[in-house]
Amino acid sequence: MKTALAFRHVPFEDLGTLADMLYALGYECRYIDTPVESFAHLDPQAADLLVVLGGPIGAYQQAIYPFLSEELRHIGERLAHGKPVLGICLGAQLMARALGAQVAPMGVTEIGYAPLTLTPGEHSDLLAPLADLPVLHWHGDRFAIPQGASHLAHSAVCDNQAFLYAPHALALQFHPEVSAIGLEGWLVGHASELTHVGIDPRQLREQAAQYSPALARALQQVISRWLTPLVG
Repeated sequence: MKTALAFRHVPFEDLGTLADMLYALGYECRYIDTPVESFAHLDPQAADLLVVLGGPIGAYQQAIYPFLSEELRHIGERLAHGKPVLGICLGAQLMARALGAQVAPMGVTEIGYAPLTLTPGEHSDLLAPLADLPVLHWHGDRFAIPQGASHLAHSAVCDNQAFLYAPHALALQFHPEVSAIGLEGWLVGHASELTHVGIDPRQLREQAAQYSPALARALQQVISRWLTPLVG
């Protein structure tokens, strides 16, 4: 069985619907809780796939969260050796930083379900299953597109929502992996932030119930299109 390693930063921001999809594609999934687990025993090349998940910190905050330096090193080594990496939100920002691009606050917070606008071009078909489908946004930082990467999507609030680097690195600023039941953990874990920005959790709950089944189907198509040619 193939192996998928997931870097997790907070327990409730997990693989979500990705877990079942990867299992169906023949992957055994394992988490590393990077804030508290050592990287000393990890071989950056060992897993068939690395998934770097989200979290409520900045990809540039190594001085405050020192584990980020080791995480960036690990991601960078995989990218340099052409090993598949999928990054979601903070994970996408860490990929951008590992590739030499800047990550910085946007000045606004993007939280809620809203559609993407896909970028025409060579790789425009990769995210096509998500076209016109509202996805979950939950971030206040923005990554620049790394040199040599293909810009894949933007939203009304953030101009950089996804990029593909070579064939093996896919970065998604948004969260297509969150199910309606999984969102309940987010609503509790991020309760203070939601109150601060004036968002009613009940609205997000209703949107998740409406959109998450279609998002799960679309994400399955995206992951299959991207990953199967790389690993099989």
